[in-house]
Amino acid sequence: MSGRKLFGHELTPEIRRFIRLAALAATVAAVSSILLLAISGWFLTAAAIAGAAGSVAAYAFNYLIPSATIRLLAILRTVSRYGERLWSHEAALLAMAGLRGRLFERLAAQDSRTAPNLSGGDASARLIGDIDALEDLIVRRPTLLASLIGAATGVAIAAFAGWRAAVMLLVLLAALPVSLRALATRLTREPAREAAEALGALRARYVDYAEARAEIVAYGLAARVEQDLAAIAADLDRANARLFCGEGAIAALLAVYAGITAALVLATATASAPRVALALLASVSAIEAMAAWARTALRQARVEAGLRRLADLEALPMAPPAPAPSEAAALSLTIGGEHLAPGARIAITGRSGSGKTLLLQSLAGSRPDLFDLAIGREPIDTVSAATIRAQVALSPQDAPMIAGSIADNLRVARPGVDADAMWQALHVACLDERLHAAPDGLDTALGEAGGTLSGGERKRLSLARALLARRPWLLLDEPTEGLDAATEALLVERLGGWLRDTGTGLVLVSHRRAPLALATRSIAIGDVPRLQGRMSSMPATARKA
Repeated sequence: MSGRKLFGHELTPEIRRFIRLAALAATVAAVSSILLLAISGWFLTAAAIAGAAGSVAAYAFNYLIPSATIRLLAILRTVSRYGERLWSHEAALLAMAGLRGRLFERLAAQDSRTAPNLSGGDASARLIGDIDALEDLIVRRPTLLASLIGAATGVAIAAFAGWRAAVMLLVLLAALPVSLRALATRLTREPAREAAEALGALRARYVDYAEARAEIVAYGLAARVEQDLAAIAADLDRANARLFCGEGAIAALLAVYAGITAALVLATATASAPRVALALLASVSAIEAMAAWARTALRQARVEAGLRRLADLEALPMAPPAPAPSEAAALSLTIGGEHLAPGARIAITGRSGSGKTLLLQSLAGSRPDLFDLAIGREPIDTVSAATIRAQVALSPQDAPMIAGSIADNLRVARPGVDADAMWQALHVACLDERLHAAPDGLDTALGEAGGTLSGGERKRLSLARALLARRPWLLLDEPTEGLDAATEALLVERLGGWLRDTGTGLVLVSHRRAPLALATRSIAIGDVPRLQGRMSSMPATARKA
């Protein structure tokens, strides 16, 4: 991170202001700490000598001014440390929030056909854990300048014990950051990399298992899942153990370094006992002030591991924004040899497992093109993701939900959608009465698995979301699955009216007869040529979709 940028992006004026305030507070804290310890050492030594010299010297010794100074420095140190932590963490939280937003935007903008194969857990690990590691870049930064100023203050105070003592302290302080960085690189870089990779793998696997928790319980696989997670967690524990051992060794060596520094300053001091005490405690405090460099060195390996993983996200290209639905002219579709003008309604037929769902996903741009498909007469693999998003709205077979409310799930369709439009779409999807009866209505909370909604209700909510997108083409995969006959008939009637009123085109996949009435023609999946070279490179699970 440069002075004004984080990952190439300008820090906001507010963040820079908090960093400056934190740096000022950290400097006051560092100087106050050194002066407090140094004056305390001088005061105690001078008072002891005065007391040993007799009652006259003891009565003549002025203890009021040093005592008041010590009290003032203690207050300054406490208040400034609080300010430094408050302002540095405020700056870090603001910067991390902005960075998460930018990286998530890059992930969301990627073309699913060519995007990196990041699972939900791996993406979560990068957007949460790796970014948290970068917090040190901001939190520690204000203390680095304060450490240098504090160390310079310590050297200046050590000069009261003689120039040799000051030079000795200066040399030892100058060597400390270089030594710490070399030692930290040797002891912590590899364990930090392993820990970051193991944590990402653990989160990815946990997310995958969480999505299949119902099947895991139903088939009694909990013990096997626990063993698998425990093996990955053991790798993480081993990496963390090595990392913590390295950090502990560096902390111990820092303590030894402080003792050696005090001994060498004492050996080179030439002044009176109170001044020597002043220099000794200033030297120890100066080493403590340089602890910010130690903490930075200890965390550097973690930060570098996070930076490498986040750099992959930052390097992702930003896709051009898709035109708004109202601005996107309807384009034709070509499926196999069939040319479909805007507004056409077609059903894809075929037996289970023949690839109908895969064809819809290819039309929606959510996986590489495996069929002879075109949008606007252009092969779909040459059409931009932004154009595909502007043309099609998919209600998939698995009807995924996001954690939030009903309204949150519907707002995914397009910006600015209001409550009236939501209720209209829910009416077409035959879900409005169910939600009118719910205490919270559109604010009913859902989890990622759909909360209290049944499978059929999740399908209808997914359909309402697709209707709200207002795209020229509606792609429906088993839209009435899980519905009773009466609800199915009502949904087909309302959806047919909506298609007529809006002129929206339809590509439908359904094994039930009732929805097929929405289509005016059909195409057998076996009549759609497949791109065999790409099919052979697909995993077996994808080919069966």
